[in-house]
Amino acid sequence: MSFTIATWNINSVRLREGLVQRLLKEESPDILCLQECKCPVEKFPLDAFRALGYGHFVARGQKGYNGVAILSRLPLREVGAFDFARLNHARHVAAELENGVVIHNFYVPAGGDVPDREVNEKFGQKLDYVAAMRDWAWKERPRRSILVGDLNIAPREDDVWSHKQLLKVVSHTPVEVEHLGAAQEAGGWVDITRQDIPEGQLYSWWSYRSPNWDAADKGRRLDHVWATPDIASAAHSSRILREARGWEKPSDHAPVFATFDL
Repeated sequence: MSFTIATWNINSVRLREGLVQRLLKEESPDILCLQECKCPVEKFPLDAFRALGYGHFVARGQKGYNGVAILSRLPLREVGAFDFARLNHARHVAAELENGVVIHNFYVPAGGDVPDREVNEKFGQKLDYVAAMRDWAWKERPRRSILVGDLNIAPREDDVWSHKQLLKVVSHTPVEVEHLGAAQEAGGWVDITRQDIPEGQLYSWWSYRSPNWDAADKGRRLDHVWATPDIASAAHSSRILREARGWEKPSDHAPVFATFDL
């Protein structure tokens, strides 16, 4: 069984329904995991996606913010959704394919603008959330699992446009990188994107604040595809669809892809 999975922070699935349709038509991933859907599950625009062959769906939603969803051409069943750090946010959902592979779709809190939990509650929530991911992985020891999503942390020096200038900027601070590394180690997760593309600058997010994001290219790799060691060697063909950031009225994130032969 071979399948391609994509992960994309869509920044409002109802606002960007057309962009999701374009991705499904042009790239045809077997599974698409979306984050920051910003709508209740009952208002998710499913009809258009089902018409394109994506008839399987699991999600958690909230009005106006957060929200995660998995669209699939392959049969799957929901196997849970965890409220990490007890934030009461729709930030995780999991589904199992018929071959027993479990897909975890995450949207980690962004963390606000100030990297100090004493003055910024959102930053503390982010660290607590990632710590809860670590504790869960350590306890559950997942197998035959894929973890994808907007993890809102760029861990490597070449995952950001300037390591030195971003050391005190939320998403690349040492404490965030340390927390994400601990969560990755606890589950034995393999960074599939970097397994396939081990060297060089690599980004999946470019700020709306940049008037010319493409030329400035001040990006960060915030969106990730991980897998447990027992299936990591089956992954290949990782890529980031950078051009999607230049589509009309885009998300500030680009989709990330990987293919698994299982």
